[in-house]
Order: sequence, then structure tokens, then C-alpha cells
Amino acid sequence: MIYVILMSIILSIGSCQKNDFPLTSALPEQTFLNISYGTDSAQKMDIYLPAARSKDSTKVIMLIHGGAWNGGDKDDFASYITLLKKKLPDYAIVNINYRLATQRTNHFPAQENDLRSAIDFLYKERENYQLSENLVLLGASAGAHLALLHAYKHINPVKIQSVISFFGPTDLASMYNSITNSYYQWAMQVLIGGTPANNIDAFQQSSPLFFANANSCPTLLLHGAKDPLVPVSHSKILSNKLKAAGVETKLVIYPNEGHGWYGATLENSFERIATFLQENVDLKK
Repeated sequence: MIYVILMSIILSIGSCQKNDFPLTSALPEQTFLNISYGTDSAQKMDIYLPAARSKDSTKVIMLIHGGAWNGGDKDDFASYITLLKKKLPDYAIVNINYRLATQRTNHFPAQENDLRSAIDFLYKERENYQLSENLVLLGASAGAHLALLHAYKHINPVKIQSVISFFGPTDLASMYNSITNSYYQWAMQVLIGGTPANNIDAFQQSSPLFFANANSCPTLLLHGAKDPLVPVSHSKILSNKLKAAGVETKLVIYPNEGHGWYGATLENSFERIATFLQENVDLKK
């Protein structure tokens, strides 16, 4: 009788503990700012993690800012974080800085290597942050160039699931030879270390167009028809090459926009991004 009574008490206590203190709970939304992914002071990222995330289901979108490879900052994307959270509530958002080119330091491929290092860092820390291996890259201008280049050129440690380009250059030699803005020609000389006339191999090795092929990931290209810095032809020629290779590609041209846009047009861009990712990333098994 005493044994029966003791067992009843133990089972009763165990039942109360199970009900009052659940063993598992959904992870809260969290933000980590200026996380180092390398030893240089420029190698920092902001990480925005959604609630209820898991390493099996939470996809990641990485943002790469523009600025002619020698300027800009991740804070340029700061005002878009709330909009991205709204449009992509199940995604973790990672916003990175990278080393900027100067006349003396950080020549290409420093920026390409930084993007690889940032991705390597996330891959190694995916258990700690509870992130899946499904990674999307989104860049603007010079950042779009870096996003496209990495997506087509590298498959380690993960193959990029999709890439989104806001008016990114795709053929640097063509851009150098066609633009009339002397500052941007100078910026490319600083970045690459020469001109197409004396260093064509380096220009081609840093151009996404030369790495696009049938194995490239789904690509969304957003471009203004009146862009004075990166002609819309850069997105058109890349789109044509990808489509000919059978790659899922969407080109959106805004007829009245230049090198960047705001308001209703930007809202439309993020709606297109959400739809494109839903069709090409979210529905994948």
C-alpha cells in the first residue's frame, strides 16, 4: 500500500512538472549587430533572426550593398529591413559589409573573398543561429555584381538557391568601355588594377556574365531603363544567356527609373522578390 501511494505521488509531481514547464519552446525573434566574420574591421554583418526558426526550415537572404566597390555601407539597406521582414517573414536576413577598394589596398578579389568568408561563417554557425543551408543573395549595383558573381562562380560551402540583382554590372570590360562617367571608370581601374586594354583576363574573371551557365541558380534581375551608370543592357544580355541555358530567369525593367528607385516602385520590387522566391526557393522540397 505504501509503495502504491509513493508511486502515485511521484507520477502526480511528474505530471505537474510536464504541464508547468514545457521541455521545448519556439525561439524568439532576435537581432545581432556587427558580428565579425573575419579579422578586418570591415568584415562585419548584422543578423536578423525570425521567431520560431529552425535549422531545417529557416532560409537566409544575404544583402550586399553597393557603392562602386569603394564606398557604401550595410546601413544603406537598414531602412529596407522592416519591409523585407514583412515580405519574407520566414527568412533570416543577413546584411554584410566588406572591404572597400582603395588605390593601395583591397583590390579585387578582396570583395569576392569577403562574400565567400561571410557565407562560410554562416554555414559554420548555422546550428547556433538555427539556420538552414538555403541561401539567397540580394545585391544592389556593385553589391549585385558581387552577388551574381558568387552565385555563378562558387558552389562551396553551399550552392546559392537564388540570386537577386538590383541594376548590377554583369560585364565589367563592356561597362568600362561604354560609360562616360570618368569616376566609375576610375573606380574600376582601382578595383581591378588596370583597364580592359592591359588586363582583360582580370576583367573577365570578375564578370558574372562569363560564369553564367546551365547550372546557374534562378535569377531575378531588376533594372531601370534610364540607368545612366549601369546600362540596362547588362541585365538584358545576362537574362538572354541564362534563358538560352534553361535557367529560371525573370527580368523586370522599370521604364522611368534610373540607378535606384523608391516609393511604389520599390514596393513593387519587393513584391516581385517575394513571389520569385516563393516559386523558386520556398516550394522546393
